[in-house]
Amino acid sequence: MQKSNLKKTDPVLSKLNRIEGQVGAIKRMYEEGKECEDIVQQVQAARSALGRVVRDLLTNEACKCAKSAKKSKDFDRVIKNLLRI
Repeated sequence: MQKSNLKKTDPVLSKLNRIEGQVGAIKRMYEEGKECEDIVQQVQAARSALGRVVRDLLTNEACKCAKSAKKSKDFDRVIKNLLRI
């Protein structure tokens, strides 16, 4: 995706910004000597959020490809349902 196409309300960008904040918080927790279980829980949450970003990126790309290939109107809906992970 080109930078000029990004909007302030872009959902992928919003998710990435939240993940960036999560990672910063994880680093602070580690530096402050917080409990291992608490840190691991936050790492797992960040990993899950990254997985959602991957899903969104793949879904968006598949939909763009389908549109350029002039497939049926329902192709977007089908691809989005297939790529839900």
